[in-house]
Amino acid sequence: MKLVIFYEKPGCATNTKQKKSIRDAGYFVIERDLLNNEMDKEMLYEFVKDKPVHEWFNVNAPKIKSKEINPLSFSKDEALELILKEPILIKRPLMVIGDNKICGFDSERIEKILNIKFQTKVSTECSSKLHFCPTSA
Repeated sequence: MKLVIFYEKPGCATNTKQKKSIRDAGYFVIERDLLNNEMDKEMLYEFVKDKPVHEWFNVNAPKIKSKEINPLSFSKDEALELILKEPILIKRPLMVIGDNKICGFDSERIEKILNIKFQTKVSTECSSKLHFCPTSA
């Protein structure tokens, strides 16, 4: 079965467009609420482990936009604790595709895993890359 489990922020317009693109490619999408999930540290780490810690964070989260939280200031364990406590901080979506666990909507990686080519450019606004200077405070 062609299946994608998609952890999202309910009501996010970008996540809705991303799911539509996957469905349009012939895949069945199971939606999960990222803000109210049953993940523990180990489960969440499986999604983010291939990225630097600061890329685990959603740059559009209010506490990051206001500079209340600086994603560069956390160790792996500190970041996991924080984003589990405040899941709005997690870069989204999180997806399970077969044995692959993905953090953020990386079109090229998803196309490769699903062996598809998206018909239109898929927005990644909610999961854009952080552009912090490592030396900034």
